[in-house]
Amino acid sequence: MQDDLENVGRKWGFWYWLLTCTLLVASACAHSAPKTLLVLGDSLSAEYGLARGSGWVALLEKRIKQEKLDIVIVNASISGETTSGGKARLPALLNQHRPDAVVIELGGNDGLRGLPVKAAMTNLHDMVKSSQAAKAKVLLVGMQIPPNYGQDYARQFARMYGTIAKEANIALVPFLLEGVAENPELFQADRIHPQAEAQPIMLNNIWPHLKPLIAK
Repeated sequence: MQDDLENVGRKWGFWYWLLTCTLLVASACAHSAPKTLLVLGDSLSAEYGLARGSGWVALLEKRIKQEKLDIVIVNASISGETTSGGKARLPALLNQHRPDAVVIELGGNDGLRGLPVKAAMTNLHDMVKSSQAAKAKVLLVGMQIPPNYGQDYARQFARMYGTIAKEANIALVPFLLEGVAENPELFQADRIHPQAEAQPIMLNNIWPHLKPLIAK
């Protein structure tokens, strides 16, 4: 009887040891696994007209390395992308990359085409909700447009980003091109896309709002 009890004790001890080791290994892997940051944007984030590696997203990757943050960046930005296109692509991106944080830099092409602000706002709202449902933190990047379609349209467009951020309780970059828009020499010949010299300014507009989301 005593021998049987000792055998049972040894077996339970072995399985307890094995379970403990497994949990410790799993915990270590979880802590060591890099985080994923998904950037969903348009040409302003896709290095349009720039040398490879000179856009703000590439500069962000360098800064993350300097800060010694274990983060992998997935830049899913496409030139010409609208909020409708981003909304359509986002579910597959979330499923594939399982990001810990999502940067949404969209809306500029909607504004330049004079698309309804309400539709753009709905699309951005849906992208934020989808990202949050996937347990990702969200940074919304605001944009402003010239009054080509009237002052009222431009004001509504600029305000929608703050409205969305407040309603969804997410971080907001008020204006990606702050410090750039008022300097024509910082733009390419099309007067729409910033040159390489403007990219560090754009990153500096984003970094203070992004760092708290990815540094924790």
